[in-house]
Amino acid sequence: MASTKQVVGNPTPRIEGELKVSGQAKYAVDVTLPGMLWAKLLRSPIASGKIKRIDASKAERLRGVRAIITGQECAGLKIGRRLYDMPILADGEVRFIGEKVLALAADSEDIAEEALNLIEVEYEESAALLDPVEALGAGAKLVHPDVANYKGLPKPLSGPTNEFVYYTWKKGDIETGFRQADIVVENTFTTPVVHHGYIEPHSAVAKVAPDGSAEIWCCSKVPYAIREQVGNALQIPHEKLVVNPCYIGGDFGGKGDFMDVAVVYLLSKKAGKPVKLVMDYDEELIAGNPRHASIIKVRTGVKKDGTIVAHHMDFIFDSGAYGAFKPNAFLAGPHGSAGPYKIPHCLIEEHMVYTNKIPCGHMRSPGDPQGFFANESQLDMIAKKLGMDPLKFRRKNLMHDGDIDPIGEEVGFIKSDETLAKALEDSGYNKPKGKNVGRGVAFVQWMANGGVGTVALSLDDKGIVTISSAMADQGAGTYTVISEIVAEELKISLSQVRMQQLNTQEGVKDTGVGGSRATRVYGNAGYEAALKAVEAIKQAAGKQFGVPADQVVLAKGAVLHPRMERKLSYAELVKANGAPIRVEATYDNNKKVHEASMCVQIAEVEVDPATGQVQLKKFTSTHNGGTVLNPLMHQGQIEGGALTGIGYTLMEQVIIADGKVVTANFGEYKIPTIKDVPVFKSSVTESLKGAGPYSSMPIGETSNVPTAAAIANAVEDACGVRITSLPITAEKIYDALHGAK
Repeated sequence: MASTKQVVGNPTPRIEGELKVSGQAKYAVDVTLPGMLWAKLLRSPIASGKIKRIDASKAERLRGVRAIITGQECAGLKIGRRLYDMPILADGEVRFIGEKVLALAADSEDIAEEALNLIEVEYEESAALLDPVEALGAGAKLVHPDVANYKGLPKPLSGPTNEFVYYTWKKGDIETGFRQADIVVENTFTTPVVHHGYIEPHSAVAKVAPDGSAEIWCCSKVPYAIREQVGNALQIPHEKLVVNPCYIGGDFGGKGDFMDVAVVYLLSKKAGKPVKLVMDYDEELIAGNPRHASIIKVRTGVKKDGTIVAHHMDFIFDSGAYGAFKPNAFLAGPHGSAGPYKIPHCLIEEHMVYTNKIPCGHMRSPGDPQGFFANESQLDMIAKKLGMDPLKFRRKNLMHDGDIDPIGEEVGFIKSDETLAKALEDSGYNKPKGKNVGRGVAFVQWMANGGVGTVALSLDDKGIVTISSAMADQGAGTYTVISEIVAEELKISLSQVRMQQLNTQEGVKDTGVGGSRATRVYGNAGYEAALKAVEAIKQAAGKQFGVPADQVVLAKGAVLHPRMERKLSYAELVKANGAPIRVEATYDNNKKVHEASMCVQIAEVEVDPATGQVQLKKFTSTHNGGTVLNPLMHQGQIEGGALTGIGYTLMEQVIIADGKVVTANFGEYKIPTIKDVPVFKSSVTESLKGAGPYSSMPIGETSNVPTAAAIANAVEDACGVRITSLPITAEKIYDALHGAK
């Protein structure tokens, strides 16, 4: 960080922090409107079958029930982020346990719950398809017989199939590569469904006017996308829907979808009153949008000296019953999962498959934690087969600045050696180890791209700068970072900056946040707006001073003309100008950015050979992160991501038995607590090249990606057994050490 910076680079607490801890921050669940009703959903108890009969007559007669809707009233209406394959309510057929069958609204939550218990539904159950490999087989039952006609498929389908997306990324010729290899190593890795575990469950409020227009409040980080998805599903003009801003109580990829917004709209329209729906956490766990389970086959060809010549990764993702929750209908993560290595021949395949299970969506770095667990575990297994040190093996194949990545894209900036050297130093990797102690290393490179965002600035006659944008802050602290950027360029204190989130009617359509792009897109928009504001301020001051604008200097919330010794505060300048100074900037980053945020993680574990119990003793996460704009929040992102990865590795799993989620509460679904946090060391090698403002780089997702492999590699180093399926539990290690009975 350049020493000339006064605001940027300081560990500034979040500007909205006081509102959140004092209870003043307004979340969707806090929205209360006159005459508002409470909604509840009736969900399917079977994984597959037909709805033969719904009898809601008893519920309709219950005092306080104002509206009931079924799939018949919204027949043919499907919703999705890209692929429109999910009915708003079950369309006569149910495809997973937990699917929405009926919705109702009542005067109170208790009445709604009572009414729900009065509904009678008769089902004709059929055999459920629960295995994604079986789903790919010839003659398998079709979860969606009409899939070829669905709107939003990434690629056309020739006919009905459970494999609704097949994607490949490649370089060279994979078969040629394997013919050149001296040794071929093949392994299969599996990962489970896991939930985001955010504090705030999904909630939504809709107030529909007689003409069909509506105001909506929901916990979404992509308000314009919500407007579009709901508008498309309900077949109403987008501009008739206004999505209002709310704070978001945790995201981790899960707050980018429509969830129950369309249902709430229909209830409000039918009842003629505002309606609120809040998911219980058991509903989140049985019907949310969790991370995909995966089966990943990895086949690698190497020379005897350790040179990788061929690498084939084949992903099968269990999408569950629908693909609607995915922005692209598939996961982009696999395309980079061959890692930061020079590989002349590479093929990556992705199969997205329907089953009769909970529909999956996006979770932090979608597809990458699965892929890098497989890839970085595979590299250690190859090194062992070659009799090479895992670090020596990786170093031999590491990419450097200007190299071509495994799928043929040039990476101009990666800094792999520097990041590794810092990680080894900070972790004490080469220090002696105790008995049953092991260390493991794993790498990831992250190249963020895409996104459009707009930021407007207004300087008023009190000297206050208001930042206006439709951007949501999902908890990463982006409001604070943008405020710091604006304060830095306008030479004012952070106390002189205000943040205003606009609704979808007031703002400019954008892509929302996600994919580690908030600072890169909105930060750059804020930076460009700040530069425009500086120029506008200088122009206004030049008029007042009677001098060219380039002779005006900004300092401490004032404009100066040093030679004339004249000075006006910003407040005085605006008053003299007769109107606030307003500017706006849009940043469009819909192009590939070939700059990699590098991360190296090193885990140190102790394994009890008598029980298989793993103790994560020390964890090091080292990043090439460009310029750090706010060390406090930067560190928070690293620590939060790594803890997400630790939970994913050692304990988290949505257990599904016969199509039913049996881990439907946090007593059964285990997430890390403070007792699970190891000695944690993080560090950043700052560099002056990055796609964000002041050469910053993405940090939000990298720290959860290589974690599982680092721990798996450490476990094998400690006790000699390789676990290829997540989570890595004591039972699995014990069985591997002592033989499963």
